[in-house]
Amino acid sequence: MMMTAASIVKNWATVGEEVPKELEDIRERVLRRCDGLPLAATLIGGLLSKKRKENWQSILEESLLNGDQGGIEQILKVSFDHLSPAPVKKCFAYCSIFDQDAELEQDLLVELWMAEGFLQPDSQNQTMEGMGYEYLRTLLQTSLLEEVKGKWRTWYKMHDLVHDFAKSILNRNSNNQDRYLAVYSPKRINEKVSASLRTLFLKGGMADDMLSKFKYLHVLKLFGEDVKELPTSIGKLIHLHLLDISGSWITTLPESLCKLYRLQTLRIGNLKEGFPKKMSNLISMRHLHYYYHAAREIQMPSSIGRWTCLQTLEFFNIGRQEEGRGIQELGTLQDLKGSLELRNLELVNGKDDAELANLSRKQNLYRLVFEWGNRDQESDKCDEDVLEGLQPHPSLKELQILNFMGDHFPQWFMNLTSLVELRVEDCTRCRELPALGQLSSLQHLYLRRLENTTCIGLSFYGISDEQDGRSAGSGTTSRQTFFPSLKILSLESMERLEEWKDAHEVMHVFPVLEKLYIRDCRQLTTIPTPSRFPSLDVLEIEENCHVLLVEEVLSSITNLSSLQLSSHRQPKESLNLVKRPESSLRIDGCDNLPTDMLERLCHFPTLQSVELWECPNITTLRGMSCAACLKTLGVRGCTHLRELPEDLYQFQALEHLEMTRCPEIESFGSNPNKGQKSLLKSLEVLNIFWCHGLKRLPAEMFESCTSLRKLHLWDCPNLVSFPLDL
Repeated sequence: MMMTAASIVKNWATVGEEVPKELEDIRERVLRRCDGLPLAATLIGGLLSKKRKENWQSILEESLLNGDQGGIEQILKVSFDHLSPAPVKKCFAYCSIFDQDAELEQDLLVELWMAEGFLQPDSQNQTMEGMGYEYLRTLLQTSLLEEVKGKWRTWYKMHDLVHDFAKSILNRNSNNQDRYLAVYSPKRINEKVSASLRTLFLKGGMADDMLSKFKYLHVLKLFGEDVKELPTSIGKLIHLHLLDISGSWITTLPESLCKLYRLQTLRIGNLKEGFPKKMSNLISMRHLHYYYHAAREIQMPSSIGRWTCLQTLEFFNIGRQEEGRGIQELGTLQDLKGSLELRNLELVNGKDDAELANLSRKQNLYRLVFEWGNRDQESDKCDEDVLEGLQPHPSLKELQILNFMGDHFPQWFMNLTSLVELRVEDCTRCRELPALGQLSSLQHLYLRRLENTTCIGLSFYGISDEQDGRSAGSGTTSRQTFFPSLKILSLESMERLEEWKDAHEVMHVFPVLEKLYIRDCRQLTTIPTPSRFPSLDVLEIEENCHVLLVEEVLSSITNLSSLQLSSHRQPKESLNLVKRPESSLRIDGCDNLPTDMLERLCHFPTLQSVELWECPNITTLRGMSCAACLKTLGVRGCTHLRELPEDLYQFQALEHLEMTRCPEIESFGSNPNKGQKSLLKSLEVLNIFWCHGLKRLPAEMFESCTSLRKLHLWDCPNLVSFPLDL
């Protein structure tokens, strides 16, 4: 523990440099004060990181090292005392109204601080939200808040000891004890404090007459399955700045809500009946969060264009303009930021109407989704004009286009120089892909169900026919790189696509492409020379792709680490074309996979993962021998498989072994050779599901399984032999 604290202190205090000699002694004293606690070391480091080096010694000497108080409490107090500006202290203490270990969302925190009046910008150039994000960064830098990054999202939390300290700060003023409450029953609320309450988190419903008593409330959060109605007395909370009912089952909003003229943030979840008629009166609205995204038919608030301060609008279902729900309403919302989905674009009359949304001036939007609804063939004549009028700001990062029925895409695509990700789906009339090759920032490109596209030509790279003729003779294209940043390219369900043309030899294309996915493109037989993909690492060819395509690709690519073939008619011939051993191989849905082809795997000594799915004619894996590096072996739906690799017990690197729906497997391998022990010392997970013929799991198999931590057996009714000492 002490070493951990020492390394943290060193990491913070040196800032990439050697520790100055005058601080060597102080560092040792800091470690003693930390008492081996990483939290203490982290807090001290966070404090010092916000100060100039010449101030470090005085801070440590005067505030930390000479104090009579010891331990973490003193360190927390010093960190808190040095928070600047002063409102950050209020924001820090306010975080303690959440439970310990609560996952705190960035936008919600800032909106709560704003609702409580903690964010007061000094200049017109700074927004309350911008100030809130600065305060959040301060708390992170001083380690009073911790950032946690998950696979899909990032959140924040407080260490238990920090939470306790923040709560003591919040309750230091006796008035604060009555200002902020998080309770699970309205019965626990003392009516005497109702007038002083500013924040209320309440699980469960509340009577209409009781809610009206909280007349100075700034923040109200109602949650729980039994909360199904918002009392009409909500309209009496005239000081309310934030209302969060996203965790409730409230489906309608009362008209009285429209009297909350100070409301800045509204978070809703299960609303299905639409909004009250006079919602446009809420002119202080800055953030509308709606978590029930499946409700594509719900009508938006009428005349939402009056909410000129609005920043968060996650989607907009376009309606009739005469009802105040047309796309024109977006024109005055110049502060919109983040992500915006525009739905029902078939109701927009043409380019002029689309331009009224002023998307080209909304530079704070990083993601846009353009979606047309389903309609008959006669009503889609203006799709190209509408898309032309929806030109985004050049700073856009992500764009998704759904159900567009035009033949061609607008020229403004070439201006999206900051675009990182593009998805084009269900554009069934599209004949020609947009010119994308010169977009310098594009990293991810997904093309799906473009049923009328037969050829990916040179225009895809950003070269017109005229330019093609000129550049072929002049060699100007040799000075350009096309798709310079593209890392992922996916072509899926393009039923008529026959050809993907190669670029000219002098053109440099796809220099960093790492992953190529081709799925359900059954007519495609020609793609660029695989040497065009010098960085390709993962290749997946799935779902009825043409055998000629598979052979062309595999015969030339030499640097794959992962190969997946799915629903492919000639897997043996395809694998024989692979020139370099992969680290990962998956074969899925190959009905005629020859058993003897598994011997081919012996030539891949670097394989780390082999997955065989839905290959019913495999009867044995005895010829498979790639034990040196194999970490994962998964077999699913191989209904005639009877034998596993004969040297399975020698797979020393194997960590994960799975057998699912293999009803003819009776035993896991033969007994080890006489005098030879099982070497499955790395095996961590063994999954066996629906193997109805399995009769025994030999004890010898588990002799060396010292790493085994998970064993799952499911629906193996004939198992009669099982090691009892696991």
